[in-house]
Amino acid sequence: MPHLSPMSQQSGKGVLKIKELGIYIHIPFCKQKCYYCDFISYEKKEDNIKEYIEALKEEIKQEANKKEYEITTIYIGGGTPSLMEASYIEEIITTIKEHYNVMETAEITIEMNPGTVDKEKLLAYQKVGINRVSIGLQSTNNQRLKQIGRIHTYEEFLTCYHLVREVGIKNINVDLMLGLPNQTLEELQSSIHQVISLQPEHISLYSLIVEEHTKMQKMIEEKQVTLPEEELERTMYWEAKKILEENGYFHYEISNFAKIGYESKHNTNCWLQKEYLGFGVAAHSYFQNKRYCNTTSLEEYCKNIEEGNFTKNQTVCEIQTEEEKKREYMLLGLRMLEGVNVQEFKNKFIENPIYVFHKELEKLVKQELVEIDLNQIKLTKKGLDLANLVWEEFI
Repeated sequence: MPHLSPMSQQSGKGVLKIKELGIYIHIPFCKQKCYYCDFISYEKKEDNIKEYIEALKEEIKQEANKKEYEITTIYIGGGTPSLMEASYIEEIITTIKEHYNVMETAEITIEMNPGTVDKEKLLAYQKVGINRVSIGLQSTNNQRLKQIGRIHTYEEFLTCYHLVREVGIKNINVDLMLGLPNQTLEELQSSIHQVISLQPEHISLYSLIVEEHTKMQKMIEEKQVTLPEEELERTMYWEAKKILEENGYFHYEISNFAKIGYESKHNTNCWLQKEYLGFGVAAHSYFQNKRYCNTTSLEEYCKNIEEGNFTKNQTVCEIQTEEEKKREYMLLGLRMLEGVNVQEFKNKFIENPIYVFHKELEKLVKQELVEIDLNQIKLTKKGLDLANLVWEEFI
């Protein structure tokens, strides 16, 4: 539970009820765009960083009048946030802390790529309060890394990882991918064992999704690379799950494994439908039953903020009805291995989800994709393989 800090305990009408709020910061700069990436990021635009950070800080200040909220998580993603000078990260975090009520125990994460940090940069991160890092590795096979457009080697990852440990950051996530071009089961097993030997607190394991208009899509179409068959990809997933669980990693969400107590608080809060604010180009927010996103144009984003037209950057994607909110809660909850807690759903929406969605759940139980166990609604083993079919029922 968040503590009641002095600035938020009292109001003229009595005690304010503290609510949790997360913050996401998008840094859209990359040294080189990975071949599979369709996120909003730009290479060779480092000259725009200073202007962008100034605009970002102004946007953060603009949204700051939220005294009844306490910031429990801050996540700096990209792009490659670690590409920038550490002073820019310090400015962002300092601006947030000056204008928001940030919990002393807030989880503050930064994404980084090997080869973009040194000891001084990491010490600066730690000094400003960053206590969790997420390192993009993807594979320990250098040939595979080159094939998917990563700018680093496995050896550079090891240097980065050990530097993070050396400065005393005790919460590390490592990203891995399965279903990569020409990847074999043995290769994936080797990558997982090599990462496990380092004992990171958290491991994210994502399947490659070939997005439209990416270099990877073109490479596949031109038969430069070949993807593993679907059956092999599923074998990879279940073998990875087995190895990770045997080595003390709790499988808590479809693509995420953690040592007990080190689950990503930021992402978990999103899956529990908690509110968050997104700042920066293409950043998404969920606040007061409304989902909205910022423009994907770097130039437009900076220009609008410089002219004081903050709202011109925002597009409302959805204003949720109560029915839509319930459906989304189910969809997000069924990403997690423990599933949807019936009592927590009732606490939030009054109604019982088993009755509200009896038609959908009857169908999914019949198809052996979902099981209702005591007070939980969760995916079966078959449901893990066919999760998209489950989620479609709640769209």
